[in-house]
Amino acid sequence: MNRPLLTTLAAACALALPGIAQSRPLTLTTTLKNYGGNAAYLAVYLTDAKGAYAGTLWVAGGKAKYYRNLSDWNRLSAGDGKRLQGVTGASVGQGRTLKVSADLADALIDAGYEIRIDAAVEDMRDSPAEIRVPLTSANAGKSHAGRQYIQSFSFQAQ
Repeated sequence: MNRPLLTTLAAACALALPGIAQSRPLTLTTTLKNYGGNAAYLAVYLTDAKGAYAGTLWVAGGKAKYYRNLSDWNRLSAGDGKRLQGVTGASVGQGRTLKVSADLADALIDAGYEIRIDAAVEDMRDSPAEIRVPLTSANAGKSHAGRQYIQSFSFQAQ
């Protein structure tokens, strides 16, 4: 097998089978700005070192018809029928904080992966790749500013 295929396969197994792989909870904290609009839809997902989709960590927003507005995530994750199993919740209001946990394989930390967040707000401009943060030990616990709707994002491995 070639190396990219092995990397993708390893990431898929690590995300899909956290009980088998050595994993730990990852706490994701996202605080939105007061942008003057409706609640935001957010897609939090992982990409590998080449920018290929590796898995969905969380989607905030309950109406699937609006997922197309989370354009990078929607495009990258197309065909992943299991992408939303157990990883969805309500949209997030302006000025509010979303705090969720996801199991993540230890092998993905410091291995070239990136946490990305796409954001969309009704009647406002969509913000693909609102957040792009390398999944490294050095970035854990640090606050990262978004481009349009997100005031701050941080993650903490436990």
